[in-house]
Amino acid sequence: GGVMDEKFVSRQNLNFLLFEVFETDKLSQYEYFSEFNKDTLDMVLRTAYVMAERMMRPYLREMDKTPPVYKDGEVYVNPAVKEFISKCGEIGFIAAPFPVEDGGQQLPRTIVAACNYMFSAANYSLSVYPGLTSGAANLVLNFGSKELKDYYLPKMFSGEWQGTMALTEPEAGSSLSDIKTKAIRTEEGFFKIKGQKIFISAGTHNAVDNVIHLMLARIEGAPAGVKGISLFVVPKLRGDGKGGLEPNDLFCGGIEHKLGYRGSPITQLHMGENGDCRGWLVGEENLGLNYMFRMMNEERINVGIGATGIASAAYYDSLKYATERKQGRPLENKDPESPQCEIIEHTDVKRMLLFQRAVTEGSLSLALQVSHYLDRMSICSAEEKEKYDLLTEFLTPIVKSYPSEKGILSTSAGLQILGGYGFCEDFNLELYYRDARIHPIHEGTTGIQGQDILGRKATMKKGEALKLFIRETVSCIDEAKNYPELSPCADKLSEAINTFAKTSEALIAHGSQGKREEFLSDATLYLEMAGTVAIAWQWLLQGIKSVKGLEKNDELFFKNFYSAKIHTMKYFFRYELPAVDTLAKILTDGEYLTTGVSADIFID
Repeated sequence: GGVMDEKFVSRQNLNFLLFEVFETDKLSQYEYFSEFNKDTLDMVLRTAYVMAERMMRPYLREMDKTPPVYKDGEVYVNPAVKEFISKCGEIGFIAAPFPVEDGGQQLPRTIVAACNYMFSAANYSLSVYPGLTSGAANLVLNFGSKELKDYYLPKMFSGEWQGTMALTEPEAGSSLSDIKTKAIRTEEGFFKIKGQKIFISAGTHNAVDNVIHLMLARIEGAPAGVKGISLFVVPKLRGDGKGGLEPNDLFCGGIEHKLGYRGSPITQLHMGENGDCRGWLVGEENLGLNYMFRMMNEERINVGIGATGIASAAYYDSLKYATERKQGRPLENKDPESPQCEIIEHTDVKRMLLFQRAVTEGSLSLALQVSHYLDRMSICSAEEKEKYDLLTEFLTPIVKSYPSEKGILSTSAGLQILGGYGFCEDFNLELYYRDARIHPIHEGTTGIQGQDILGRKATMKKGEALKLFIRETVSCIDEAKNYPELSPCADKLSEAINTFAKTSEALIAHGSQGKREEFLSDATLYLEMAGTVAIAWQWLLQGIKSVKGLEKNDELFFKNFYSAKIHTMKYFFRYELPAVDTLAKILTDGEYLTTGVSADIFID
C-alpha cells in the first residue's frame, strides 16, 4: 500500500495513556482548562493525526532525498514546510499551550505533547519548524517587554515568522559560558550585535516572511563566564518604522550537510558584518542564560518526544514487515516441503519487537507523565506546585536522554528485523535510524544530562527532588502489590528503587568530600540507571490500568490490548530492569578509570 495507509503511531495506545493512565480529560473540571472536555480533546487529537497523516508523512522520503538548498544567503526548503507551518498557525497550534490572554489556547501540555509525538512520528524534520517558533515565543512571552510581545508574538503565532534559539558558536558548543557574540550599547533603545552562530535550526528559510532569533550575547563590559550573558531578540528583518521590514545586517553563511534529520536546515549566521545588526534586550542584562535554561526544560522534553515518535514509526514499519515477510519455519517443524512462516513467528523477532515496544511505549508514558506535572502546575496550590516543579526538574534529563539513547537501539532492532532490506533505501528504517541519531546531541548532550541529574538534580533542595521521585515510584509499587498479576514486577521494582536510592546516597556522600571529578565521572551511567527505574515505574503504572481495564472489559479488542500491555511490561522487567544491579556495582566499586588518567593512554 501507499504511505498513506501505513501505521506510524497507535491511536489506541495514545488514548490509553492520555485518558486511562493520566486522565487528561479530568483537567476540564478546573477553571483554567474548562474549555477542554473529552470531546474537545478528541477533536484536537484527530485534527493533529490527520495533519500528520496527510501533510507530513507523504513528504518524509522526499524531504530526506532533496534537502534544503543554500544559495546567496537564502535557504530554499520543500513547499510542504510552508503549508504545514501555515496550517499550524491557522489552527492556533504554535500558541496552543500559552495562556489565553497572551494569544494562546491553554491547551493541556499533555495533549500538546501527544500532538508533537504524532508529528514527529510522521516526519520529524517537518515537525520541528513550529516547535522552534513556540520555544522562541515562550521566551518573549515570559521575559520580554510589552513592546516586544506586541510586535513579535502575533506574527510568530500565525506562522508567518519563524522563531529560533541561537545559542551555539564555533568556539563555544556545549560550553555556553564561553560565548563571544558581542552586544554594543547605543542610545537608541537597541544594541548592536556582532559575532557568529552555528548549528541554528531553521535559522533562515523561504517558507516564512521573517526569522526571529532569540540570541545569547555578551554586552561589552559584562562579567566573564555565565554571569555576563544576556538574551536578545535579533530579527533577520527589522521594522523600518513605517510598517514595513528592512534587512538587519544578519547573513546566513551556509548550511550543514547532515547524517539525518535532513529536511530542516542547520545554519551558520553572521551578525553585524556591516556594523548594523540590531538586537533588543529581553528582560534584564546578564540574566540571559538563566532565562534560556528556564525554557530549556520544555525543549528537552520535546527532544524526548521527538525521539519517541521516530522509534514508534520504526516499530510499526518493522512490525508490518514481520507480519508479511515469509522466511524459514518454526523450529519444531522438520518438514522442508511445508510452506514458510511469517518471520513474526520466530522467537528472536518477537524479542526485538517487544524491545521496541517496551522502549517506545515506556518513553511515551514518561514524556506524558512530565507533561501532566506541567499541567498540574497550572491549577494547583503553591505547595503542590513546588512538588511538581521538582519532579519535572528531576525527570527532565531522563525524558530527554532515555528515549534518545534507547530510541536508537530500538530503531536499530527494527532495521534488523528487515534484514538486508533494512540497510537499503527501499524502506524507511535506514532513514529513521539516521534521523534518530541527532537526539542524544541536541539541547544538551547525554553527557550533559548526566552531569545535570547527578550534579544538580539529585542534590537540589537537600535532595528533595530525588526523594519525591522515589516516593512517586514507591506509591505505584504499593498499589501494584494489590494485584496478583503485578506483584512479581512490583517486588522487582521495589528492589531496584532501593538499589537506586542506596547508590544515590553513596555517590552524593562521596561527592560531598569535594572530589567533584570522581563524583561525576560516571554520571552518564547514573542517568541510565535512573532512566531504567523511571521507565519501569511507568510500565507498572500502565500495568495497573491494564489490570483494571481487563476487569471491566469483555470486548476481545480491549482484552488483547490490555493483555499485550501486561506482557510488554513483563518484558521490560525481565530484560531491561536487571541493568540496575550491574550499573549499581560499577557506580559504587570505588574504582575510577576515567579520572586522573593522562590523555597519552589513547595515543599509540
